[in-house]
Amino acid sequence: MDDVTEQVSVMPPPAQVTTQAERSALSDQRMFEVAIELVNERGTAKTTLKDIGERAGYSRGLASYRFGSKDGLWMELFARFDDIWKAHLSQYLAGQSGLAALRAAMQAQRDIFTRESGYLRAMYILWYESLGRESDIRASLARHHVIYRRDVRQWIEQAQASGEVKPEVDAEHFAVGYCSTMFGTIYQWVVAPDAIDINTFFDSFAATTLAAITQPEG
Repeated sequence: MDDVTEQVSVMPPPAQVTTQAERSALSDQRMFEVAIELVNERGTAKTTLKDIGERAGYSRGLASYRFGSKDGLWMELFARFDDIWKAHLSQYLAGQSGLAALRAAMQAQRDIFTRESGYLRAMYILWYESLGRESDIRASLARHHVIYRRDVRQWIEQAQASGEVKPEVDAEHFAVGYCSTMFGTIYQWVVAPDAIDINTFFDSFAATTLAAITQPEG
């Protein structure tokens, strides 16, 4: 009995069996990671599906088989980043509205720089490089900008209804300015990450913005 126990104890554990779906998901994730690396290194024009498949450790044709084209891959990356951003933002906005939601959104935007810096940089390179031609990415980005402006406008309107924000503030114009500042800051950070102190910028932006739109106390 002791001999049998000893023999069993040194036997290697059985190999973990994965399904085809799990293997496909793993290879897709690896190719997404490599795509982000290459876009940050080279931009989108010099990133090929062949290079992505090979650097990920697969055949040169796997990325083409999975995504069909670079635009197909870019749309998948866009959808994944959108999911990441929504999940990230929802953690900050839970139960918040009005001025509290605006403050939370600023904090969420600040923290995404640290949490997803590689992904964030790659996606903005992709988005800005898509502006020179008609594409699904460009059309999808335009729709998302409408949503971003709508959310900010609604927060200001809620804050005005509660008396937190001055009634003379134009919610629509504020939303345009707010989003312009956010996307402009990200653009500068993509071009020269070390030129902007993100934490200091967001501290100053939040303080000056809130001071300009809120009702004076007392």
